[in-house]
Amino acid sequence: MLNIELSNPAKRFLKRCESDLYERLMQEIRSLALNTFPQGVVRVQGRKEKIFRVRKGDHRIQYMVIYEKNLIFVTDVDKRPRAYD
Repeated sequence: MLNIELSNPAKRFLKRCESDLYERLMQEIRSLALNTFPQGVVRVQGRKEKIFRVRKGDHRIQYMVIYEKNLIFVTDVDKRPRAYD
């Protein structure tokens, strides 16, 4: 099982969202520790790093897997139109 770390923008978004949305998104983020590449995961194109994204309703969770540190680093959580800026 991998550890999970959130970036500052991801923490900020989760802190501002409603409690039911927060729980749904955190459940998805926690499930990434058990299944790093669930069904529907897509690699984000146009980035030098290997960043993946998974959908949760209208929201996108973008993350990197760093095997050397046994870590999943969540780089961004946002609504779909803003998630790729």
